[in-house]
Amino acid sequence: MTELIYAGDLSPEESWELLNSDPVAQMIDVRTDAEFSYVGLPDLNSVDKELRLICWKVFPSMDINANFETEIEALGFAKDQPLLFLCRSGIRSRSAAHAMTARGYTRCYNVTEGFEGDKDDAKHRGTINGWKVRKLPWTQG
Repeated sequence: MTELIYAGDLSPEESWELLNSDPVAQMIDVRTDAEFSYVGLPDLNSVDKELRLICWKVFPSMDINANFETEIEALGFAKDQPLLFLCRSGIRSRSAAHAMTARGYTRCYNVTEGFEGDKDDAKHRGTINGWKVRKLPWTQG
């Protein structure tokens, strides 16, 4: 069976540009509730959009959220609407983009680098790349 390919990877800056330029583009943060609360969230107020929070994995078990696809579908997005998926580092969001592409959504994007980015030499995130390091709008939870 051939794997469905999602629409592609976008850098945090490209994602911000798409959110600014396309009135129907939406961002879905797929991190855990703990990450939403303690790490911070992208702030989409200046582009008059609501950040959607739907966990790909459920904390603390880190099992895949069995309701993920139906929770996204319940939001009523059009199948051709740009959906940008964001996680901590771009791994879970890639899986989310694949899953929603398999459900018939044609413009699912993975935000590379995620919110906190890759680990540095000290194994810390938030110093090399990612939404926060790129100085894009965000708020503390």
